[in-house]
Amino acid sequence: MAKYAYPAIFTPEDDGGFSVRFPDLESCYTCGDDMFDCLTMAEDALALVLYGYEKDGRKIPCPSSESSIPLSDNEFINFIACDTLEYRKMYNNRAVKKTLTIPEWLNEAAVAMNINFSQVLQEALISKIQI
Repeated sequence: MAKYAYPAIFTPEDDGGFSVRFPDLESCYTCGDDMFDCLTMAEDALALVLYGYEKDGRKIPCPSSESSIPLSDNEFINFIACDTLEYRKMYNNRAVKKTLTIPEWLNEAAVAMNINFSQVLQEALISKIQI
């Protein structure tokens, strides 16, 4: 889970949109109807692919330098940034049931104070992993 920036090759299309591909990452490409749409889609595609790399434990390749990437006519390079932790928070936010064991006296005290166990555990985990 990290922040990344990769070079993307933008190819203008006849309809005014753009195709985008990331030469350092297999199967990482997208398109957009205009530049704003294209940049949004590129960030999403990059985050999705890198999230998959992280989840599968695959080695994430280093980004190429801009000067090492060959371009065809009308193509240009733009760096796209993404944060896979933020991506996980947005798209992988389903609840997961966990069973835990605590001393009975602690349970009784927490129940008496109407403490939300799930909320406390989430807050403690976020604090522990420092995110």
